[in-house]
Amino acid sequence: MRVDEFDFDLPRQLIADRPAEPRDAARLLEVAADGLTDRRIGDLPGRLRAGDLLVVNDTRVIPARLHGKRGLVGIEIMLHQPAEAGRWRAFARPAKKLKPGDVVRFADDFAATIVAKGEAGEVEVAFDDPGALADNLRRHGEIPLPPYIDRPDGPDERDRTDYQTVFARHDGAVAAPTAGLHFTPPLLDALAARGIETVRLTLHVGAGTFLPVKSDTVEGHVMHAERGVLTAEAADRINAVRAAGGRIVSVGTTSLRLLESAAAEDGTVRPFDGSTAIFITPGYRFRAVDLLVTNFHLPRSTLFMLVCAFAGMERMKQAYAHAISAGYRFYSYGDACLLHRSDKDD
Repeated sequence: MRVDEFDFDLPRQLIADRPAEPRDAARLLEVAADGLTDRRIGDLPGRLRAGDLLVVNDTRVIPARLHGKRGLVGIEIMLHQPAEAGRWRAFARPAKKLKPGDVVRFADDFAATIVAKGEAGEVEVAFDDPGALADNLRRHGEIPLPPYIDRPDGPDERDRTDYQTVFARHDGAVAAPTAGLHFTPPLLDALAARGIETVRLTLHVGAGTFLPVKSDTVEGHVMHAERGVLTAEAADRINAVRAAGGRIVSVGTTSLRLLESAAAEDGTVRPFDGSTAIFITPGYRFRAVDLLVTNFHLPRSTLFMLVCAFAGMERMKQAYAHAISAGYRFYSYGDACLLHRSDKDD
């Protein structure tokens, strides 16, 4: 399958640089077998059923973008996955200026050594004081906003709040699970009053989510692994809801990818604690998820491939064309879709 089958033109002015205020005022495009319907995030409780279960990602974004110097050369290090104790895999710019053994200094008391180089700008770094890393990131790191959000002077204080979901609990992500950005305490209260419960899992979103698909074919792309945890208690709740006839509603593609990684052939999920590099493209048979709340994604991206697999390729192309003509706001701080699975009879 060719990657250019997932291409589309998006006007630059539709890329959101701030979230809606309040967050649950964002628009929601419902994409179902019977067509497209324009709604608001606040309408979500009325679009679900008592007994349905929301599955949300409770990862917290860390200040993972660092600016330092190797000698006089400016270096940007973007952490994306922990390795051994005190070491992280990262993307470096300009990576060609680095070699194993080089020291990149971010502050007088904060530095890292390049211990290995990989492909496409990837490096492995060892921090000089692993025990102080969390504090050093808070002091010297930046919230790693996606490159399409225009901040000439870097992320601001508002982004430190805006780029975290209401569910954020466990440090480790270097990109937000952006569908969760739309949820507010009043919306969660309205869902609970409707009889719709929420269960948490954790998938630490990596910087690989920003990487473009550079191969000409879908099969030529390699996904970066991400660390996830689905507890036995959460798995039991999900399986109980499914057994009772409720639907599993994934909040975001990150939740969906972990659920599908943990799913058996019959749709039940098992506890999961490890890494997943699952790559979902058209033709994939979904086992665990019935509905998906997700933002609008980049052209030619693995996430647009995923939603095409979930709701149907032609249906999603029609949905995106409608969203563009109707002025929906795209990407991390933008509006959302409620997708019905194309092979389910809702």
